[in-house]
Amino acid sequence: MQVDLIPYIDEQAGEPKYEQIYRYMKRQILSGAIPAGTRLPSIRQLADSLHLSRNTVEAAYQQLQAEGYADSRPRAGLFVCELEGDAELPRPSRLKDASPPADPAVAVDYEIDFRHGNIDVGGFPLPLWRKLSNDVWRLMPVEALQYGDRQGEPGLRTQIAAYVRRSRGVDCKPEQIVIGAGIQQLLMLISQMIASERRTVAIENPGYDGAWAIFRNHGLRLVSVPMERDGLNVGLLKASGAEAVYITPSHQFPCGMVMPVAKRLRLLQWAEERDGLIIEDDYDGEFRYHAKPIPALQGLDTGGRVIYMGTFSKSLLPSIRVSYMVLPQTLLERYRADFAVYEQTASKLHQLTLERFMEEGHWDRHVRKIRKIYRKKHAALLAAVKRMMSGQVRVIGQDSGLHVLLRIGNGMTEDELLQAAARAGVKVYPTSNYWGEGADTEDPTLLLGFGGVSEQEIEDGISRLYEAWFAKG
Repeated sequence: MQVDLIPYIDEQAGEPKYEQIYRYMKRQILSGAIPAGTRLPSIRQLADSLHLSRNTVEAAYQQLQAEGYADSRPRAGLFVCELEGDAELPRPSRLKDASPPADPAVAVDYEIDFRHGNIDVGGFPLPLWRKLSNDVWRLMPVEALQYGDRQGEPGLRTQIAAYVRRSRGVDCKPEQIVIGAGIQQLLMLISQMIASERRTVAIENPGYDGAWAIFRNHGLRLVSVPMERDGLNVGLLKASGAEAVYITPSHQFPCGMVMPVAKRLRLLQWAEERDGLIIEDDYDGEFRYHAKPIPALQGLDTGGRVIYMGTFSKSLLPSIRVSYMVLPQTLLERYRADFAVYEQTASKLHQLTLERFMEEGHWDRHVRKIRKIYRKKHAALLAAVKRMMSGQVRVIGQDSGLHVLLRIGNGMTEDELLQAAARAGVKVYPTSNYWGEGADTEDPTLLLGFGGVSEQEIEDGISRLYEAWFAKG
């Protein structure tokens, strides 16, 4: 069945036309006005009826596909998806409790470091940041020297609220935001807030080892939930007995898949039925290379079940240690009742500088600029891997973020691959430490971050890895 659609396009709106089409169709699908299985008009048909370019309609359709609302069928067209159903994810990599120890016999002299979390320092506007920081000292010398607001500077929270609303679909007010010195510090605070009532926390397997450690060190019971091709296995989450879950739905760490809207709705349904809590870590949501960044799970939440977390570490600078979380109303009241005496942990000077950076429009320009830089590096990395290692490795999680995974089937163990790379002067990273439990059944998988290396270093690094792992002696 095909449906005739005529979305209203507001010529005077500040919102791009493709986004107006996307939002219209999204509303129609969620409301049931366009049922699952419906064939959407072709790009040409809709473009002609709206008197728009085909590129505009195609961009809207790409976003619908990226979020899991629609699916393209070869030679048939674009169809609305059922908002349910999952597929099994092959179990990645080697499952161990910790990273393999370094071999002391290997003399390590890393010339190229594919560390996840490193940024392109040349893309950071240091002179502008220095000027804005000096302006803070010049215009508010007394205020800059005093203690700040315990939740974070009000002006910065206002800027963050406006940004996450327009860019990530987060529904919040500035008073719901708490600023902290990094995601880990905020996770510690969350652990303290929920420890008395939510003793069991589910976490993705594989998943962020920093979260594992923090929850465990705060006395919370942990259960690992396996991943599927489209994210966390919600069925196994329900069976786990967990009262809270920590997830990275917009770019799962480390596997890189994006959770579609169908699974997001099922996760919210679990939280409602279980009286559960979802901790959504959106650690690099700005970096999606083939479609607009996926709206946050928090924006779909109508029951106050989601804590949304974001950071400036990947998109600006890791060293300024500014991250934030959006608390639902019930937890906000608990925070103010039990943690009102906690002083802010993020630098007030950096907060005031970042506030000016965002208020004057520099932040949006910076994100557009750095996204282009990382898109080029991302393309360079994939091209180099395809050219030199085609058929010998499998690339995982290649659509977004600042890292990819390489699954390597040359018979070497994870430790042997790391040591061979080290001898070639290249540092790559294990993934075994991201697993909580499971059988060691698959080829080893290594993580390569590309944010902090140049395109030439990417080319050189992949060449060295090929020689280290595949070249015949």
